[in-house]
Amino acid sequence: MNDSLKQIPSRVAVITCHNYDAANVTLAVQKGLECLGGVSAFVKPEEKILLKPNMLAASAPEKAVTFHPAVFKAVAELFLAYGIKLSYGDSPGIGKPRRTAARCGIMRVAEDLGIPLADFVNPIQVSFPEALLLKQLHLAAGAVQADGMISMSKMKTHALTRLTGAIKNQFGCVPGFLKGEFHVKMPDIIRFSQVLVDITRFLRPRLYIMDGIQAMSGNGPRGGDVFPMNVLLFATDPVALDAVFCKLIDIDPEWVPTMKIAQESGLGTYQWREIEIVGDDILPHIRSDFPVKRCPVKQSKSLGPLPSPLKHWLSPRPIIDRHLCKHCGDCILQCPVSPKALIWSDPNTKRTPIYRYSLCIRCYCCQEICPAHAISVQFPLLGRLIHRLID
Repeated sequence: MNDSLKQIPSRVAVITCHNYDAANVTLAVQKGLECLGGVSAFVKPEEKILLKPNMLAASAPEKAVTFHPAVFKAVAELFLAYGIKLSYGDSPGIGKPRRTAARCGIMRVAEDLGIPLADFVNPIQVSFPEALLLKQLHLAAGAVQADGMISMSKMKTHALTRLTGAIKNQFGCVPGFLKGEFHVKMPDIIRFSQVLVDITRFLRPRLYIMDGIQAMSGNGPRGGDVFPMNVLLFATDPVALDAVFCKLIDIDPEWVPTMKIAQESGLGTYQWREIEIVGDDILPHIRSDFPVKRCPVKQSKSLGPLPSPLKHWLSPRPIIDRHLCKHCGDCILQCPVSPKALIWSDPNTKRTPIYRYSLCIRCYCCQEICPAHAISVQFPLLGRLIHRLID
């Protein structure tokens, strides 16, 4: 990487782009990369580089659930022109990587460009002695075996971590069947955030790109609403990039649990005075009306050890809207605990599932993956009152 970029690790390129028209996107991506030193600042010819787009679920591009294929194409073409050997991949929340890549439009682009799908099914155990929490990680073979990675996140809200951005994007490098184990072992939001930071610290993507042309607000990362932010973000510092995301939607970065942990671990900075904005003016893109929870993430552990009945009434919990539920059973399949915290209310007719909150670890995997947008996270009234008293 260029020495000049090393001296300014917290430079973030903010590039205006109003739609996914191929010509507009290509110009925006070119401008973003040039602001950070160009393609040569991140790779060398003949290197094997993994493109890691957010492919959470098998959703159409216009739903704003996944990284848009038009941006993926523009980035891929620029790196291919430099003589880079590319692969791509992600482990979706549910389903197989190939089906998800096909549905979100990225597979077709990749096949047209001759970019193979990397192995995001089989894990490789890696040692990370410097980890905050887990000294051994099981990560997708395709991520571990690449010479370097370009992390491609989607600008979205998230029920568990407030937003999903540059740091959280690397959780997709955990093969799908292992994600549930992470949630079971680390149901506490702080410990889970430490793991997210550890994964990013180990993989160290060379470049982070965030697609915010069409973002997702509200009940993200899958059930929210499309919200036009008309911007692409580029950075080598994932903490600074997520801090700019916070600035754009008017939320305090300290309310995002990964941010402070990431900064303290040396991954980057969210201090505004230490971030240099390049490219376009950020002010026209700031949207205080962006629907997101503008408050700190609450932890039930702040109330002390809770018996199950109290936990039910005091901590945030997922709720199913039976009028929206399509009875697909994805939420039951996704629940990582055993026995399941979600069961069919009537196994014979498969009516709307019901929660057994005494078993629920509040990972919100069910809410994250629900294709019908029928699950939301709500704070019980008693819990809201108690937390106000504590605050």
